[in-house]
Amino acid sequence: MTEFNPTKILMPILMPILMIDDDTKLCRLVKDYLEPHGYAVTLAHTGQSGLEQIQTQNFQAVILDVMLPGMDGFAVLRQLRRVCDAPVLMLTALGDESDRIVGLELGADDYLPKTFSTRELLARLRAVTRRAALSASQSLKEALKVEADEFTLGELRINFAARRASLRGEPLNLTPLEFDLLTCLARATDRVLSRDQLLDAISGRSYEVFDRSIDVHISSLRRKLGDDPKQPKYIRTVRSAGYLLIQREED
Repeated sequence: MTEFNPTKILMPILMPILMIDDDTKLCRLVKDYLEPHGYAVTLAHTGQSGLEQIQTQNFQAVILDVMLPGMDGFAVLRQLRRVCDAPVLMLTALGDESDRIVGLELGADDYLPKTFSTRELLARLRAVTRRAALSASQSLKEALKVEADEFTLGELRINFAARRASLRGEPLNLTPLEFDLLTCLARATDRVLSRDQLLDAISGRSYEVFDRSIDVHISSLRRKLGDDPKQPKYIRTVRSAGYLLIQREED
């Protein structure tokens, strides 16, 4: 009988992005081009519907048209930046430099004229998401440098210095990798950590681990915590984004 290997059935993850543009033909063209390159593209054709999508999903990038009916791209960007820090690539038919400056000052990461080629769009999208990932990774590393003796979450206690964890007063038998993953989640302070961020945070250790194998180690960690993935008390999976240690009581 063949031994079950959960890593063999894991599907590749697509990066979730949102495109807000009223040109439905262009949206379909971009979606069809980007999805084979590793992106899951959600489409919205008005500013309001785009903002509603942002409230319900965790996107890793936004492609935003300036010339939208009703609420224009600048107004959308203002509201978007209140709730979302994903990189924004703006599309514009306007050639005026002042319009580009306004968008950048409002929080856009890059501009692309509407005469763009799909290859250029892909290159710029990769560039802004790569910069965002590097920035997030650096922020995480700085956060993990914060010294603390212990961490307590309900009945879970972690002693960072002694590299020990206990649940309901009983020691948890964690592997070194599982302890490091738990430490990363505990010190992230209510932030979602992607697989790449977790990998980067534990890089340089004496063991090897690869992207989707993170899921297997998280699953083992959950099992030792007695956590139900469907109704998590400690570790929550955030769809298309990563993992979060729940650090406060929730309704």
